[in-house]
Amino acid sequence: MTIELFREDATLLRCEARITALDGAGIALDRSVFYPQGGGQAGDAGVLRLADGRTLVIADTRKARREDGTPGDIVHVPAPGQESVLQQLRPGDGVVAEVDARRRQRHMRFHTATHLLCALVPHPVDGCSITADYARLDFHMTEPLDKAALNEGLARLVGEAHAVRHRWISDAELDAQPQLVRSMSVQPPRGSGRVRLLEIEGVDLQPCGGTHVANTCDIGPVVVTKIEKKSASTRRVVLGFAE
Repeated sequence: MTIELFREDATLLRCEARITALDGAGIALDRSVFYPQGGGQAGDAGVLRLADGRTLVIADTRKARREDGTPGDIVHVPAPGQESVLQQLRPGDGVVAEVDARRRQRHMRFHTATHLLCALVPHPVDGCSITADYARLDFHMTEPLDKAALNEGLARLVGEAHAVRHRWISDAELDAQPQLVRSMSVQPPRGSGRVRLLEIEGVDLQPCGGTHVANTCDIGPVVVTKIEKKSASTRRVVLGFAE
């Protein structure tokens, strides 16, 4: 299994690693700072710097699945047109993995902002998408939402500068606190014996494996750009940056 360095430190953007496998799907490393697509958050992009000075551009990052359906290694997906470089790579080769810092930072800001939105809209989430350009949450609810009130609430929570941190609990501890799970569409990953909790001090606490900023003030100006009625029981809220 790839050692997932981003789980403990989302600000880490670079690491040395070794190739453990490569095929048509992409390149697996023994350790990585690249977040793989999952939990509604898009995968990281960036580069792998090779020992001979060449650079391999990584367009996306995903999590492989084993035959039994459990998560496997992180797969770094190369951008098209790099076949000549790929053909010369071998397992055991050393690389430096480097994340696209701007893309990662926007993912971190948007993902943390969705947790603030969860605190403002106390309904189950049945859909989520976090990208570098926007974030959206689909709430299972029937009543209308007030865009101005949500924007006021987001601005307040960002400005209050709440600390953001994570900790780990066991699967059994999560089972004893089912109210922590807000998402109807994405369940916390299990199988390792522990689950990662994301806490925004005094605001929100729920299982989450994504990347986040260290304080709500680091989100910056974020606003609700759109509220849609997707069905009789679903309201979609779309977030964008105000800068």
